[in-house]
Amino acid sequence: QVQVKESGGGLVRAGDSLRLSCVASGRTFSIDAMGWFRQAPGKDREFVAATRWRMGGTLVADSVKGRFTISRDNAENTVYLQMNSLEPEDTAVYYCAADRTYRNDIILYRRATAYDYWGQGTQVTVSS
Repeated sequence: QVQVKESGGGLVRAGDSLRLSCVASGRTFSIDAMGWFRQAPGKDREFVAATRWRMGGTLVADSVKGRFTISRDNAENTVYLQMNSLEPEDTAVYYCAADRTYRNDIILYRRATAYDYWGQGTQVTVSS
């Protein structure tokens, strides 16, 4: 089993930055990728970014590209989501997820169904 726990959410103003953290614990050697998703009220869960865990390769949604960056620290079992130039439309609960399966095509990490373990989420609210 793998546990993931997000932190770093909060209330900010448009244009501000936030960095979310997600710490993985348990059988972390089984992780192949980590991803960030978000869900706004009344909307479906949306892919934000993903990174392979042991190999290079990241993927960022077009909707946040240029503003959000995903990175990882394997020694700390932590993945980060740096969010700059935040907009009110970024308001959502942000979820971290871990995937045990190697997927040759990194595009497949866009799918929420690819992930085996999920955190409880952290709220990000951006005021205008």
